[in-house]
Amino acid sequence: MLFIDLDRFKEVNDCLGHDLGDELLLEAAKRLQRCLRTDDTVARIGGDEFTVTLPGLAKTLDIEPVITAILRTLAEPYRLGDEDAFVSASIGVACFPDDADSVTDLLKGADQAMYNAKRSGRNRFCYYTAAMEKASQVRMHLISALHQAIDEKQFIIYYQPIVDLETGRIIKAEALLRWRHPEHGMISPGAFIPLAEETGTINDIGDWVFREAVRNAAVLQPLICPDFQISINISPVQLRHPDRLCAGWIDFLREQAPCPSVVIEITEGVLLQGDDIVDDQLRLLRDAGVQCAVDDFGTGYSSLSYLKKFSIDYVKIDQSFTRNLGPENDSLALCEAIVVMAHKLGLRVIAEGIETAEQRRLLLAIGCDFGQGYLYGKPMPIDEFEKLVGNREATTETVALIHRREPLH
Repeated sequence: MLFIDLDRFKEVNDCLGHDLGDELLLEAAKRLQRCLRTDDTVARIGGDEFTVTLPGLAKTLDIEPVITAILRTLAEPYRLGDEDAFVSASIGVACFPDDADSVTDLLKGADQAMYNAKRSGRNRFCYYTAAMEKASQVRMHLISALHQAIDEKQFIIYYQPIVDLETGRIIKAEALLRWRHPEHGMISPGAFIPLAEETGTINDIGDWVFREAVRNAAVLQPLICPDFQISINISPVQLRHPDRLCAGWIDFLREQAPCPSVVIEITEGVLLQGDDIVDDQLRLLRDAGVQCAVDDFGTGYSSLSYLKKFSIDYVKIDQSFTRNLGPENDSLALCEAIVVMAHKLGLRVIAEGIETAEQRRLLLAIGCDFGQGYLYGKPMPIDEFEKLVGNREATTETVALIHRREPLH
């Protein structure tokens, strides 16, 4: 059993209209039929989803030439009116009786495998495994629990210090979301953030994070310095919901603390999407005085023109570069290039993942402005962060010891 879903078919409907979308579906059905034997069966079960049954194959590997042919033919351009449309397919595969002993379970298994193929990058196929069933159950449980997490105060924000590399003073912090589940303990953001984005709960979660971080910034500024800022990671999904974002945030920020107390962090991908709604939200926040940083800089494909277009204030060097820093190696050369470029554009640079005094020394030598990493502190709850910065003299002495341990030459 093959479960086939056309990738990005919705974009065809949205851009070219449903009539041409229907033409594409008819052509896709004809192409599927041309890939199959007379004993095989193809059916459209709804929307842009098809199923194919392949009976009588001697072994599982006999399926793969058929699937390869389907993927290839469905990815060829579709001529729709005066336009060429391009879609691909994600395919899930389940086998009887190895994977299921009923039609319902076989279809369910193929469906789960299809979603795994889609999450793995699309335009590919994936076999069903028993582990997918367990993963699907965990996924459904997490989605259900996400809706209760805010009301039951299960989320907590950890803060990681960001220091001025020259002086060692803590002048910023990054707000990092954690989920303390009553049964499963701490759940990694990598496990629940994609689900929150997919289900839309990221809007409520992101709103809570923003307001909590702003309140804490107002508390921490008198302890640290008037320019202290908290960086908050923003999902592209949040930026696409203007009714949930800018208006309420800007008003709240003005009530609680000066606008420079907050920096929003976005990924390079947000800059490249060309989404008018996203662009408008970034500009509204910028016009209100909220600064902006590009996270994980150097790992994507952002154009320098985008950094100026959106008036970016900071770029953050990804920790994959910092981790491998060494005298005269490629990582150091890349970091230096980023620093020089950013400074020429009037941006300041934050290096993530600093764990050793040697890394700090090399980054300072190439002119990097700020540092973040375990050398200065792990992410910690707000009460621990307050203790860290509460005695400014002790903090300065600690950083001075770190610097003396590996002096800058």
